[in-house]
Amino acid sequence: MAHVELSLSEVFVPAARASTEPEFDNVGRWSSTVSEADEPCLLIDAETRVVAISAAGCELLCLGEPRTVIGLPLLDGGLRLLDFTANRGELTEQEIDKIPPLLALSSGRLARGLLRVQAATEGAPDSTVDAISTPVLTDGVVAGSLTFFSGV
Repeated sequence: MAHVELSLSEVFVPAARASTEPEFDNVGRWSSTVSEADEPCLLIDAETRVVAISAAGCELLCLGEPRTVIGLPLLDGGLRLLDFTANRGELTEQEIDKIPPLLALSSGRLARGLLRVQAATEGAPDSTVDAISTPVLTDGVVAGSLTFFSGV
C-alpha cells in the first residue's frame, strides 16, 4: 500500500500594483477587452454607467451602436426590460434590482438569470437572453460588474 504525506504551507501572493490611475483598476483593464470582444458582453461601473459593451452585446440587447450607450446609466441607454407574462409589461423597480448586472453589484456575488429585452423602437421584436454577471473588484470593493449574454 502506498504512503502519502501531505503538508500545507503559505501560498505566495504577489503584491498588487498600486496605482491611482483609472487604467490600472480592474474596471479599466476589462474595458478594452469587452469593447473588442466578439461575444455579447457588458461592463458597468458601481454607479451602473456603461463603461464598455461589445458590438454583439449591443445587437443582442437592441441598443444600437456601442458609442451611443457608453457613459450612460444602463437603464437610460435604451434598454427596455419586460416581464415574462403574456402582457409583456415593463419590469418594476424591485424586479430591475434583481437583473444579473445589478444584482452582482449589490450582492458582490455571481448572478445569473433570464432577461426579456425589447428595442426602444415601436413594434420591435423582443428577445430573451441568458445573462451571467460577476462583480469586478478594485482593492476588495465592488467597482462594477461584467456580464456575458447568450440568446435563448
